[in-house]
Amino acid sequence: MNIDRLLEDRRVQFWGLQLLGWGGWGVLFYISATIWGATDFYLDYMPLAALVGLLLSLVMWQIYRFTWDSAIRHRIAAVLVAPFLAAVTWRFSRITIFGQMSQEKVKEHMFPFEGIDRLFSDWQGITQAWMVMLCWTGLYFGIKYYQLLQDERQRGLKTETMAHEAQLKMLRYQLNPHFLFNTLNAISTLILDKENKMANTMVTRLSHFLRYSLDNDPMQRVSLAQEIDALKLYLDIEKVRFAERLRLCFEIEPAAEKALIPSLLLQPLVENAIKYAVAHSVNGGAIRIAARVFAGELLLEVADDGPGLEHTNGNNSSRRGVGLANTRERLNELYGTNQSFQLSKTDPHGLTISIRLPFQQEQVAA
Repeated sequence: MNIDRLLEDRRVQFWGLQLLGWGGWGVLFYISATIWGATDFYLDYMPLAALVGLLLSLVMWQIYRFTWDSAIRHRIAAVLVAPFLAAVTWRFSRITIFGQMSQEKVKEHMFPFEGIDRLFSDWQGITQAWMVMLCWTGLYFGIKYYQLLQDERQRGLKTETMAHEAQLKMLRYQLNPHFLFNTLNAISTLILDKENKMANTMVTRLSHFLRYSLDNDPMQRVSLAQEIDALKLYLDIEKVRFAERLRLCFEIEPAAEKALIPSLLLQPLVENAIKYAVAHSVNGGAIRIAARVFAGELLLEVADDGPGLEHTNGNNSSRRGVGLANTRERLNELYGTNQSFQLSKTDPHGLTISIRLPFQQEQVAA
């Protein structure tokens, strides 16, 4: 078993603390006996006394577990009464063990008592034993409540993580219904025109693209090269619809191809460009996808030569759509403030979307 997992096991922790605590008590008591000069049989006596204390603490542990879900008054009574009864039992057990082991020597050493009769009437000793049991009780409840707090914190973190993943999946899986509608409509038109081969090709491309979009976990990142391949599946579908009206330009630096980015990050941005810069223009339009690495960051650009937009500080757009809003929100969820998403004007006209991300690449095992 892995040593880290073993140490995290609460049963191992419980028994480790039990042995450490009672063993420490025995050592301290033995040192006290040494100071008082009574050492000849205490070396045998202290392990037995510590063992009895350990067994009594286990009885208290079972009582606390039994009353854990009871009314508060029952728990308070258990915390007060159980240590006292354990202390009395422990005290008389120690007296019995001490008396039997010391025999005649008890008359010589008298540590820490003056006689067997006084041992039974030594309420100070019972009080001391009670304090030991109360200390054990305090430590038990302190550790118990600390563990409950940690469990609650872990549940909170798990819930937050699940909500975070659900949010990302929702954003990633919000495929534009217009894209599916237009694609299916184009396939239908091809079938009616008896261009069955082209229709079959388009269905195959759509299938591959949807398979890619569903197979990739939105919490995982893919290389930019994989993302470009998936984007080309989508663009192949759109090329059937727009033919020569859709002009594409890829400017991907080799170093940027290995960069890790969220899957399907570029597709909604390109879809937005096709919707506003190509579909509404008789002559169509051009879309440029660029990527480069600079100063430890990945710089991405999706630019078109459409009618452009009215923007303020690079953030607000009159061409608002699900694609732009979702992409901005996904980046914010994944990278926080360690990213940027800016909209600007393409010279002489059009829209440029600029994304800045930390440059990360997949670690290759040696």
